[in-house]
Amino acid sequence: MLRAVSALDRIRFRLDRIRGAVGEIDAAFLDTPALLCAPLGQALGCSVTLKIETLNPVRSFKGRGTETVAAVARKQGASRVVCASAGNLGQALAYSGSRRGLAVTVVAARTANRLKLRQIAAFGAAVRLEGEDIEDARLLAREIAETDGAYLVEDSLDLATCEGAATIGLELVRDDPRLDVVLVALGGGAMASGVGYAMRSLVGHVEVIGIQPLGAPAMALSWRQGTVVETDRIETIADGVAGRCPIPEVLSDLLVVLDDVVLVREDSIKAGMRALYEHAGLVVEPSAALGIAAVLEDPERFAGRRVTTILCGSNVGPADFARWVLEPAVHDAR
Repeated sequence: MLRAVSALDRIRFRLDRIRGAVGEIDAAFLDTPALLCAPLGQALGCSVTLKIETLNPVRSFKGRGTETVAAVARKQGASRVVCASAGNLGQALAYSGSRRGLAVTVVAARTANRLKLRQIAAFGAAVRLEGEDIEDARLLAREIAETDGAYLVEDSLDLATCEGAATIGLELVRDDPRLDVVLVALGGGAMASGVGYAMRSLVGHVEVIGIQPLGAPAMALSWRQGTVVETDRIETIADGVAGRCPIPEVLSDLLVVLDDVVLVREDSIKAGMRALYEHAGLVVEPSAALGIAAVLEDPERFAGRRVTTILCGSNVGPADFARWVLEPAVHDAR
């Protein structure tokens, strides 16, 4: 159901700022491919376009937001920035900070993906490990900002991260204004809120759906209840969208710009990764396969429609990819 356009005036976004953000973003992150994948569409029973946000130096969409927020930090006179990250944001902020002469500290949980941690360090950031999940890391990042005077980048709460991600929506509309559905991985909410706002503002007929794993459902539960719902554990391979404590300001935005939020099973996420590999030749991390997982679980909802899903990252270790995608495929073929 489409919401009244006037509701957009109550949230944090403005279309002119999103358009202005394009000028702050390294061209390596812009004008990403939108691949109409006929083999995948035939397998799923709908037209499928893949918005590929992985062909850039940090292999995820996060560079759009960190380019925007790093530019803001620099204009405000910052020399150091700090963030909490499961991996992708940290890589992107390290990249964007180095381009602007900013010292970057990334706080991650002790359980964070080791490949992502190595890549953060390779981009020149200092890495601190704290706690068991992203929420523990956020507490230390805030403490570092307060005690050391660093500029704190809080993904999704910091509006610049959302406005950078929203530039994906500008490109989606430009490339296919007749699309029916956009499927967006939903974690902290930067991409879902930004893209949702852009679609709502420019092509109101498009259905925008956020996708979360069943093992990290906090934002989905919050969206459905209309108030923040925190969870006590995270149990998913989709580390890029795994959080327990939704941000109230982001939830308020999502309540306006999303049409639905759905939860998908772990087996469906792996099947989505496998489908992208088999039919499109693409290696993606679990978070990027959430949209395909949603179609696999409810094919009738999307049958015959023009569906775009955003492939938000490809930072997955070879051993994990083999275990989740290649080994089950070999077993099934026997």
